[in-house]
Amino acid sequence: MKLWDKEISTEQDILAFTTGKDPLYDLDLAPYDILGSMAHTIMLAETGLLERDEAKKLLDILNQLHGDASSGKLVLEAGVEDIHSQVEMMLTQRLGDIGKKIHTGRSRNDQVMVDVKLFLRDEIQEVAEKTRSLAEVLLKQATTHKDVLMPGYTHMQVAMPSSFGLWFGAYAEALADDLTYLQGIHAVLNQNPLGSAAGFGSSFPVDRELTTRLLAFEGMHVSSVNAQMNRGKTEWYVGTGIGAVASTLARLAMDAVLFMGQNFSFISLPPELTTGSSIMPHKKNPDVLELLRGKCNRLSTVASEVFSVTGNLISGYHRDFQLLKEILHPALEEIKSCLDMMHYVVDHMEVKQDILNDDTYLYIYSVEEVNKKVQAGVPFRDAYRDVAAEIDKGRYRPGRDHAYTHLGSIGNPGLAEIRVKLEKAFGEFHFVESKELVKGLSNYFRKS
Repeated sequence: MKLWDKEISTEQDILAFTTGKDPLYDLDLAPYDILGSMAHTIMLAETGLLERDEAKKLLDILNQLHGDASSGKLVLEAGVEDIHSQVEMMLTQRLGDIGKKIHTGRSRNDQVMVDVKLFLRDEIQEVAEKTRSLAEVLLKQATTHKDVLMPGYTHMQVAMPSSFGLWFGAYAEALADDLTYLQGIHAVLNQNPLGSAAGFGSSFPVDRELTTRLLAFEGMHVSSVNAQMNRGKTEWYVGTGIGAVASTLARLAMDAVLFMGQNFSFISLPPELTTGSSIMPHKKNPDVLELLRGKCNRLSTVASEVFSVTGNLISGYHRDFQLLKEILHPALEEIKSCLDMMHYVVDHMEVKQDILNDDTYLYIYSVEEVNKKVQAGVPFRDAYRDVAAEIDKGRYRPGRDHAYTHLGSIGNPGLAEIRVKLEKAFGEFHFVESKELVKGLSNYFRKS
């Protein structure tokens, strides 16, 4: 069954090619297709395009189908093109001609757009929650080890004293920034495209404001043309958000791999989180971190992959958009998996004490010597040259004293401020529980 079927035979090889992997990813969209159809049904009844009794019957069946879709019981039957066709076919099988009326006033174009937006709205919520959770475990580690010093590096060379409070806290704050970025993406995609039909509106008196409220969108795409142009742009926005979080995780993984090496030995993981060698009995390899690094580096290209499909398209619908599911759906699963795994790894990290006592870090307090001279009245540039000369001539005698008091330094890592920033970033999302929406829509006419 195809919604556009005109009883003209289409070569089966062509159908297989054009359908591609869509049936697989359509099952991800199934609950959202039904949710959108429930709102559309109510709108049709409120505008007089459906009888209320017809709408009630449709809502009852749609509510049942949503339960099946959410539990994985709804499947695409053989010969059915997509989830939109499957749902309409099942409604028609159970309700006859009433089921055929549900597509009134919409196109598959705005139908799939609302499916995608509702799906991505929930996916971003899940990614945001996991990102926040990882940031919290980083802050926990930062608090526990905030006074444990470690070397800081520039150009991969020993630079100045740092601390595990700064290091763990830095990644927590980076994830807070990523959440702020995701919040902007969430706000942009959380706009209703329903009623834009094929991208040019409808001659039916559809009520777009009503479906916007029913589906708890923050607003709508006002122009029907822009609503359709947002297909591809929405996926690109989400791809950039995935890339932002992934780049933070990849850098954290790289730091951790480096710091676990015997030449550093700043951190360690329990044996069960490492792997061995087939011939070297001493090896404890950080495979999990290396795979996190590789997966997240790959995820950083998601937005580019989306753009490679959509970058030269004019306004309006194109079948190319179908390919975006094959890019975005696996990427969303992978970023969530990476967030979960990094959370587990960070929670089990162990930190080495007294790292800076090693002679490798003999000159790490040289800046402190410069600053002491400056505080004694020596111009900074002269103090810098004096200490540099002492180092060159082997006369430098390092101290171990340091006086860092400003916010964001080893003496004051600002962990409380980072926590406030994290909570603010997460709190600015306007999340919606799809299951609650379904419950409200299914009871819509019982309340009125």
